[in-house]
Amino acid sequence: MTFTQRKLNILITLFVFIIMLAGCSRDNPYHQSKSVIALDETPKNNQGGTLYHGIPVDSYNVVTGHVQNNQVISSILASYGVPWDTIETILRNNKSSFDPRKVHSGSGYSVFLRKDSTGNPDYFIYEHDERLSYLFSFRDTLSIKKIDAEVKQVLRYSAGTIKTSLWESAIEKNLNPMLASELSEVYAWTIDFFGLQKGDRYKVIYEEEFIGDRSVGIRRIHAASFEHVGSTIYAIPFYQDSVQSYFDSTGASLRKAFLKAPLRFSRISSHFSAARKHPILKIVRPHYGVDYAAPVGTPVMAIGDGRVTETSYNGGAGRMVKITHNSMYSTAYLHLSRFGEGIRPGVFVKQGDVIGYVGSSGLSTGPHLDFRFYKGGSPVNPLAVESPPVNPVDSTNMSSFRKIEQGYITLLNTISY
Repeated sequence: MTFTQRKLNILITLFVFIIMLAGCSRDNPYHQSKSVIALDETPKNNQGGTLYHGIPVDSYNVVTGHVQNNQVISSILASYGVPWDTIETILRNNKSSFDPRKVHSGSGYSVFLRKDSTGNPDYFIYEHDERLSYLFSFRDTLSIKKIDAEVKQVLRYSAGTIKTSLWESAIEKNLNPMLASELSEVYAWTIDFFGLQKGDRYKVIYEEEFIGDRSVGIRRIHAASFEHVGSTIYAIPFYQDSVQSYFDSTGASLRKAFLKAPLRFSRISSHFSAARKHPILKIVRPHYGVDYAAPVGTPVMAIGDGRVTETSYNGGAGRMVKITHNSMYSTAYLHLSRFGEGIRPGVFVKQGDVIGYVGSSGLSTGPHLDFRFYKGGSPVNPLAVESPPVNPVDSTNMSSFRKIEQGYITLLNTISY
């Protein structure tokens, strides 16, 4: 790391830390933030041996494996010599902390076998996911202990230039791909990520979570800038009315009444047209929607708050969901493989709720979503809809917002591409 990079690291960390400590105002966006958690080194016992969750690892033969399809925890334990009555007792006495029905195939486990002639297991660790494990003890007391992984939160900054997509730009920079997902959420109402152009650029200050040296997710976007079609759009986080939103440099909310698109990371395969030759019927007729090509099962989101008015199988449209957002606007989502959980007529949905999944039902040549937008009952091009924003920063909060906004913009401008 160069001197300039080290200096920038210190500057960004110091600025964010000052914001996190600056007062206890309800509108301060970081007064409830947690301190960064540091990972301790693996502790040692008195003899210098390695301890893993309190287990002297060097005293055991450790066998690892993965849960197979349709395999249950009791059969795994029995295969390593744990008596069935012991298995029944430990599961029965700890059912409030561990549910064997929720064991995932593919999850890892470790068995700690004695080095004596019996080779019996003293401990068993089931790794439910990267953040959660369960420690089974078969020694003096039969017990199951829940273990939350130690997570380190690291403040980072990154920048990139779009060649094909935001996702591929993150991969090219060796960034956690979830950063692309988080950025797309921040700008979901402002930037059409299916319309990104080569040369568009972004900068971002964020917190990334690590377990050991492995990145396990993006915790928070602190601030970002996105150069798109010649304009730079800043994303500055700010609490207003106890809710955090992202605002641009003028104090206008990045959140709009409607999302730019009802799904992420796809491509437009067919545009809105008054005269398109139907790929199956081979006749020219209007196509009053935008087709997004995506794999079967890709989640489809409601682009805005509203009430579901129809869930049906409608001939060539296949499985379809219709939503009325207000007296002026409504949307339709066609060719779904299935409906979202609980989605039925009369249900109120919020912006971003999953209302179905991409499929190829009805008259369709392949998996895609046909998305339609209606204004006053008439179809309009979804890509041409100008969505009204939600409330901007209130004038009474503008002074506080300006201090945070100017600090973050200064930091973002010091990051090089």
